[in-house]
Amino acid sequence: MPFARFMDLALYHPEVGYYRRDRARVGYAPGTDFFTASTSGPVFGELVAAACVTLLGPQRDPRAHTFVEIGAEPGGGVLAGVAHPFGAARTVRVGEPLHLSGSCVVFSNELFDAQPFTRTVLRHSRWCELGVRLAGETFVEVELPAPPPPAAAAAPLPPVAHDGYVFDQPLAAADLAATIAREPWTGLFVAFDYGKTLRELTEACPAGTARAYHRHTQSNDLLAQPGEQDLTCHICWDWIAEALTRHGFAPPQVDSQESFFIRQAADFIAATVSAEASRLSQRKLALMQLLHPAHLGQKFQVLHALRT
Repeated sequence: MPFARFMDLALYHPEVGYYRRDRARVGYAPGTDFFTASTSGPVFGELVAAACVTLLGPQRDPRAHTFVEIGAEPGGGVLAGVAHPFGAARTVRVGEPLHLSGSCVVFSNELFDAQPFTRTVLRHSRWCELGVRLAGETFVEVELPAPPPPAAAAAPLPPVAHDGYVFDQPLAAADLAATIAREPWTGLFVAFDYGKTLRELTEACPAGTARAYHRHTQSNDLLAQPGEQDLTCHICWDWIAEALTRHGFAPPQVDSQESFFIRQAADFIAATVSAEASRLSQRKLALMQLLHPAHLGQKFQVLHALRT
């Protein structure tokens, strides 16, 4: 089967999928596999709320907008326990319908990198799709005879440097962005994730960007422990932006997480630092983790766009 199908089953099968199991995946507790910005506590939600108000601008009342988080972990949400300025807030869990309408702020944190991706390798100047086969009791990677599906971008893929170059194509992530944009809503789209430009993905990542996470350990063995480990790859920001502009959004902007918060939530950061100036508090440590380039500040990027 194609790798994207294997990944879809491994992550989202209703009974055995990694993201469908009732277990803790995010955090520092025993048994978790990775941490995200939300692990920093309510400061992340407060920063997000402050930045979104700035991006909406003075002419758009946040109280007239519903804050919708897509893909939140069970029992959580970026605004859980956070006093926010929006008229309402709701979460859309994995497998639930979107139903977006009216004025919204649509937010996600590491949603797009968890979508199934198509693995391809360059063979004699042609992209060949990689798949998965069961050999005895072991999954192995194979090259499929059929060509891969067309890229999400309208333009053809740029040439790459050499035979054997691996491109993990985040096609489902671009399709999801288009699905969200097709819903009848207006307002602000904000996505926190890690990704690269199309040029970077096809010129600077010869081994691809796919990886697995299990118990806070990164692995290149994507076929081990299906249903027990997370699978991910870098998304293509160009394809996400193209999907949004195709459905009426203003040209999206991509910033590092550090730059995004410093630009859009400067007043909140200044007030928090001032209030905690006399001590090294948990809130100050959380800010450092979210903003410092050696921590999460440069690891993650933020794409944001408005549709009025």
